[in-house]
Amino acid sequence: MKKILLILILLLSISTYSQDKERHERIKALKIAFITERLELTTTEAQNFWPIYNAFDAENQRLRQETKGKFRKVDFESMTDQEAKSHVEYMMATDTRKHDLKQKFANDLLKVLPAKKIILLKATEDAFNRRMMEQFRKRREGSRKENRP
Repeated sequence: MKKILLILILLLSISTYSQDKERHERIKALKIAFITERLELTTTEAQNFWPIYNAFDAENQRLRQETKGKFRKVDFESMTDQEAKSHVEYMMATDTRKHDLKQKFANDLLKVLPAKKIILLKATEDAFNRRMMEQFRKRREGSRKENRP
């Protein structure tokens, strides 16, 4: 009985992870299409742009996860001043790393795209994120209405 329960829990965990991964991949595909369309990338631009963008995005995501993981474990109530100072220093160092990453990203993009398209990229990413948040809110509101008696 315990083995069956353990197997069921494992399968549910894998299923949930798989669904999250599929959702993430769908969002990524939508974002790629949205950016490509808005920036009107030529074939050559796209071939040079996407490896740079994907490398930046992966490193940026890694930094976010690292920071999130570090602060998830923090017990703010029992933290000493020295521990708090250490966390502040870590936050500042992480911000510097993020800034350096963004600078490298912009400099790399300048080699393959006109500056106007780089500015448009930022506006396009912001528009995509707004659109995703709006859809998320609509779904959440819809599910709340369905759950009301």
